[in-house]
Amino acid sequence: MRLLFLGDVVGRPGRRIVLDRLPGLRERWALDCVVVNGENSAGGFGITEQIHEELVAAGADAVTLGNHSWDQREALVFIERQPKLLRPANYPPTAPGRGATLVDTRAGGRVLVVSVMGRLFMDPLDDPFAAADREIAQCPLGQVADAIVVDIHAEATSEKQAMAYHLDGRASVVVGTHTHVPTADHRILPGGTAYMSDAGMCGDYESVLGLAKDEPVRRFLEKTPGARAEVATGEGTLCGLAVETDDRTGLAVKIAAVRIGPNLEESRPGFWE
Repeated sequence: MRLLFLGDVVGRPGRRIVLDRLPGLRERWALDCVVVNGENSAGGFGITEQIHEELVAAGADAVTLGNHSWDQREALVFIERQPKLLRPANYPPTAPGRGATLVDTRAGGRVLVVSVMGRLFMDPLDDPFAAADREIAQCPLGQVADAIVVDIHAEATSEKQAMAYHLDGRASVVVGTHTHVPTADHRILPGGTAYMSDAGMCGDYESVLGLAKDEPVRRFLEKTPGARAEVATGEGTLCGLAVETDDRTGLAVKIAAVRIGPNLEESRPGFWE
């Protein structure tokens, strides 16, 4: 099975590169399932229903969120009617929406997509490890799900790595989001789980995490409140992770970083090109 995960979509530049490139990549690489983190897609903060529907129309099978899940208040309502939109599974049970979904692929496979959020240097939510265990126990790899993709939205790489080893052999892919910088540690763990500490962002890299540079720099220098941070407006780069799994086991057999656009060295999965 061919899986593509795209990192945090930040504002208009991120949306533009995903909407422009994803339909063609889906066809060219014969992708079975695409997961996109969309929690910064609306002006850098949250997601709207229209943006969610645009991402799905472009080829996303599931859209994950994180600590900005509710920045656009309308998400509290429309998430209930959007089964492909996932807030972290370790939010309190009273939170609207869901933390996992089972995607039916065009070829007849089933992919479980799970969203969890870390706790180190983040909001003190419920245990993400227990939440991931709970969701996977309901749809085990090789029994109910043909592949499992886990998005761990977290600040600390230690927490992301710990999650990956905790799920090694039980998930096809564990990939980190939130820090907006693509890491160089993508690999297949001993148990067969593909891992990358952070998929990076889909957005303008001539920026500070996708935001126009001046205001973030000023805040670090002056340590005073100021103007509202705005999304950078340059050309976006698409960043993520490509994974191919074994049809028999659901575990990863091939992995590659994906970087398409300016400012970063390009990387594409040679095994699909």
